[in-house]
Amino acid sequence: MGFEWLALAAAFLWAIASLMSVKPAQHLGSFAYSRWRMGCTAVILSSMAWFTGGWASVEADLVTPMMLSGLIGIFIGDTALFACLNRMGPRQAGLLFSCHAVFSAILGYFLFSESMTSMELIGSALVFSGVLTAIFFGRRGQSQNQLETIKGTVWVGVALGITAAICQALGGIIAKPIMQTEIDPVAASAIRMITAFIAHSLFRLTGAKHSRALNPMNGQIFAITAVNGFLAMALGMTLILYALQEGNVGMVALLSSTTPIMLLPILWLYSKRRPNAYAWIGAIVAVLGTGILVS
Repeated sequence: MGFEWLALAAAFLWAIASLMSVKPAQHLGSFAYSRWRMGCTAVILSSMAWFTGGWASVEADLVTPMMLSGLIGIFIGDTALFACLNRMGPRQAGLLFSCHAVFSAILGYFLFSESMTSMELIGSALVFSGVLTAIFFGRRGQSQNQLETIKGTVWVGVALGITAAICQALGGIIAKPIMQTEIDPVAASAIRMITAFIAHSLFRLTGAKHSRALNPMNGQIFAITAVNGFLAMALGMTLILYALQEGNVGMVALLSSTTPIMLLPILWLYSKRRPNAYAWIGAIVAVLGTGILVS
């Protein structure tokens, strides 16, 4: 399977996971939810790496960069994303998070001299403009939809979403050179996740108000959190690392930013509210661009 399909598969998993995250993130709060989610995922990935022998591929000099990638991309990035999701809902948070494709492409160009062909540039422009159209204009006529309600100051939500996007881009940029080595992507993903979980745990030990759960954990919320962590992080983030082994940072980020497009039919089924024409036009444009990129 080419890196393009790996990135698209990750985007689909993130679309499902973002909708699954609404209830537990609101129940626990963004920090507590991220901590539980990362803890579950760290255990899953560590077990997978041990079972497959992936830990044997990890060399000492590769650990620190992957830890830094996890600290920035997952600890800060994911926590900011869930704080944004709590304020703006999964689709609008998805719009802001999809900006990581732009940041990644710019950083990849300057740091790794990555470039695109003329057809790839056309496909990329179609994908990104489609995502923007689907999400930015797709809210019209959805004012009664609880998943579209903005809570609190809108600019705080925007700042959190942009922070998540920048951190995701930086995390991918830091991981890119490491993924060119012989390191196993599952083990690499486990290192990132363990680091993020340790950082969250240390923050909780400070007793800071934001680190506390809004409500106690229960069996249903734990089950959703564990499944979500497996789909989005154990599978999704590992697929991204596999994609980075073959593809350039900007292209992988761009294809994985199609999550908001994939959310459209999922949200339709979930909320029983059909997305408006702008959302579908954006989706069609993005699909055309994706077709160019994977052909």
